[in-house]
Amino acid sequence: MEYQTQLLVVMITYTVLLILYGLYQGRKVKSEADYAIAGRKLPGWAAALSERATGESSWALLGLPGAAYATGLTEIWTALGCVLGIITAWVAISWRLREEAEKYNVNTFTEYIARKHGDVNKWIRIAGSSTIVFFFFFYVGAQFLGGGKTLHTMFDLDQNLGMFFVALVIVPYTIYGGFRSVVYTDVVQAIIMIITLVVGPIVGVIYLMNQPDLFANSIGEALTLAGPTHSTLTGGASGFAAGIVIAGGFSWFFGYLGGQPQLSMRFMAIEDAKQAKQARNIGVVWTVIAYNGALCLGWIGLAIFGPSGLKDAEYVMPAVILELFPPAIAALLITGAIAAMTSTANSLLILSSTELSENIINPLMDLDKKKALARSRWITAILALIALGLAYISPSKVIFTLVSYVWAGIGGTFSIVILLSLFWKKYHGKAALATIVVGLTFTIIWISTGMDKVITARILTFFVAGLTAIVSTYAFKGSK
Repeated sequence: MEYQTQLLVVMITYTVLLILYGLYQGRKVKSEADYAIAGRKLPGWAAALSERATGESSWALLGLPGAAYATGLTEIWTALGCVLGIITAWVAISWRLREEAEKYNVNTFTEYIARKHGDVNKWIRIAGSSTIVFFFFFYVGAQFLGGGKTLHTMFDLDQNLGMFFVALVIVPYTIYGGFRSVVYTDVVQAIIMIITLVVGPIVGVIYLMNQPDLFANSIGEALTLAGPTHSTLTGGASGFAAGIVIAGGFSWFFGYLGGQPQLSMRFMAIEDAKQAKQARNIGVVWTVIAYNGALCLGWIGLAIFGPSGLKDAEYVMPAVILELFPPAIAALLITGAIAAMTSTANSLLILSSTELSENIINPLMDLDKKKALARSRWITAILALIALGLAYISPSKVIFTLVSYVWAGIGGTFSIVILLSLFWKKYHGKAALATIVVGLTFTIIWISTGMDKVITARILTFFVAGLTAIVSTYAFKGSK
């Protein structure tokens, strides 16, 4: 009883402080621009930590360690794809997007694309925002599912009730403070997350060496004992099958190239070029450390529990932390997982809200601009309820799978749109619109027909969207 009480006290204290801090930051929101993009005045450190907390979501602390636990060394390809994609985004894309956002004076991701390609401004707003809102229902649902799983591990709390609790934590300050509240609460969460991913593996390795009765006494021994599915970089596959395994893991790279709106918005909100350089450095260092830690936690879990010791592989991170630390410390570190989920969920909610209000509802319905801020808050609340409902009825309970849907439909499609908008002068609005429509349609068809199990849509959507962009650039006449 005392054990559960300590966990509960730490968790409640953290969540109360988080909500209060979010509401405090919300007091500084005075306009729609503040609500949507923090007035484009973010310091570099805040933008970087917020982008990383948002980008890692529940899958990096639950999904990725879980996959490392279940498949061993194979997950190195996933980590490598993500890390290289993130580094590329910070080095080559972030500062350019910041300059473009300032140049076109935009408040949302889709608004930038629409103003950059003004020849079909209206239709890009409708298609882009609709695509983002549609797919992000699944992404937010994944975060609620992740929260439910973590709370079930910690308190044996019903998973559905846990999802409701996660929503209760993030929704109030997200509705009130919008993007600004989300960013500054993300900063706190990113710090806790990185502590978890540094301290957990260090203590875990020491623990393995001093506990002779475990499945294995080192990560290397655990991978070897688990067999070739864990001890090889291809999961025991060879030839063409091995290539598919490697490509499937590395495919996460393509979604980071400017195509995730919730991440690109952090680039666009940075105050100036000096702050952009600071953000780049912090973002890259944080990423390298965090991904190494996430993989190690999964492999440490394999050494402690064995390959069949956990009913659900995605429980491995909280299970390992609970094994290694006293209750109060464990609760604080596991809060890193909750932090990851809330960071992504609140970012997606506010992004969906502003996309819907600024690009569809406000311009198309000609509503009172003086009430735009209040209207955005109402839309945020409604979207939160819809996403929570989706999490309850979702046919899939695997976080990693749910997020991969978004990575293909949004990441693969919009990465092409952003890359060509930044680097190819011939690319025009009609081509951008065609890219969005084809990318979305292809992803839905490919996944729904089961072909994603053969070749992942994370790769194919990127290349199909890219081919569409090139062909339509020459096939259709733009206004540029």
